[in-house]
Amino acid sequence: MVFTSLPKLLLACALMLPLRASAQVLKLFGGDEDPDKKEFVELEVKLPPLPKPENLLPFEASAATSNQFFIDANSILIGDDGIVRYTLVVKSASGAENISYEGIRCETLEQKFYAFGRRDGAWSNVRAPVWRPIQYKDMNRQYGVLYSNYFCPDGSPVASPKEAVNRFRYGVPTGQPPRSGNRK
Repeated sequence: MVFTSLPKLLLACALMLPLRASAQVLKLFGGDEDPDKKEFVELEVKLPPLPKPENLLPFEASAATSNQFFIDANSILIGDDGIVRYTLVVKSASGAENISYEGIRCETLEQKFYAFGRRDGAWSNVRAPVWRPIQYKDMNRQYGVLYSNYFCPDGSPVASPKEAVNRFRYGVPTGQPPRSGNRK
């Protein structure tokens, strides 16, 4: 039985080889498999002022953590590049505080750190910022919550910073349940 399907398998592989080779040639010479797809160009990042306590918007990331999570309302920016940028403040039960300026790319379900707040009141830029996939898991669940409930409810950025702030203050609008799952 194995011997009768072997010729079919070899034929299928032989037929697919030219397709694979043509895809490699397109990549080699700069061709694109989707001519309408534009190359992603990220805008230059300008760091906001560090957050003030009165501008912090709390949100629930997970019942599995005692940390408290906040977004600085004044830092939310929706760029022309499709990235939602914001300042995240995480406070531990012991009082430790971490501040980071980050971005979420709704189109690809990714998150990136740009800078971290220092004790002296300044930002420390990330040396080599990279996009990381958002995975809705126990650890770092805040990114999945920010993506689905606040910044990218339908897989694309909210219309404005005001809409994002309203989502934090008043919850997810009726008829628009949070998304779940991966978009990749």
